[in-house]
Amino acid sequence: MTKPPLTLYLAAPRGFCAGVDRAIKIVEMAIQKWGAPVYVRHEIVHNKFVVDALRDQGAVFVEELDDCPDDRPVIFSAHGVPKAVPAAAAKREMIYVDATCPLVSKVHIEAQRHADNGLQMIMIGHEGHPETIGTMGQLPEGEVLLVETVEDVATVQVRDPARLAFVTQTTLSVDDTADIVAALQARFPAIIGPHKEDICYATTNRQEAVKAMAPKCDAMLVVGAPNSSNSKRLVEVGARAGCAYSQLVQRATDIDWRALDGIASMGITAGASAPEVLINEVIDAFRDRYDVTVEMVETAKENVEFKVPRVLRELA
Repeated sequence: MTKPPLTLYLAAPRGFCAGVDRAIKIVEMAIQKWGAPVYVRHEIVHNKFVVDALRDQGAVFVEELDDCPDDRPVIFSAHGVPKAVPAAAAKREMIYVDATCPLVSKVHIEAQRHADNGLQMIMIGHEGHPETIGTMGQLPEGEVLLVETVEDVATVQVRDPARLAFVTQTTLSVDDTADIVAALQARFPAIIGPHKEDICYATTNRQEAVKAMAPKCDAMLVVGAPNSSNSKRLVEVGARAGCAYSQLVQRATDIDWRALDGIASMGITAGASAPEVLINEVIDAFRDRYDVTVEMVETAKENVEFKVPRVLRELA
């Protein structure tokens, strides 16, 4: 039986970013240096496949520092942690390695600098997301106010409208965030923003590629985890950019083939914590069912690389 033809548009950039790459490397090198088990506070990155692979190598994932023994190394996830966490690890004389993405650390430094200048902070982010918890936890309670939507801006209660600054989570929708920033600037004309946008290059680039790809596609799949903020934003960006069927899948087994019946063009991208092996698995699943022609939709080239901490570069 002849397979129906399918044009498969592949977004570039997609998948791993430099911060995720570095975080995974940190866990692998820590196991190499200190042996198993090495403890990791929270999923190192939001991807089950990656976490399971590291668990097989000897990583133990826990939610709190209290779940770690004093005598084994602990790694803090790429999303960042409140200041109290490394302080508690130091008090217990633990070996700890911070795998916080350098672009998240930049936001932490920014928040601290504004606070040192006497400004109250507003954070644009998602409540309960580890990155938001980590950033808000850089300053004393009440010093960082969270807004998630334009509506939140209208009701946020500040200490002094003339002494405010804002930061953002690094994995938000670029367009939604621009609307919230505009609302903040309209209500608080004196508010100070970041020198350079907090939303990271990888989030921005992946959203731009989806915007370019979506109008060409009957359907679009984002390979990523349901708890991955940047992956969920890609689904929303695809739908908003004109692709009627935009869905998140963790891997090929999650594809709803009945929903894709009759399509002639398909878009594929992946969140920043999804490895290329899962993207290839999805492409292979389409090759099994269709006569596939792959076309790349490239909107940027990435060559960013972040060094791992010195303690790991000095491997014995």
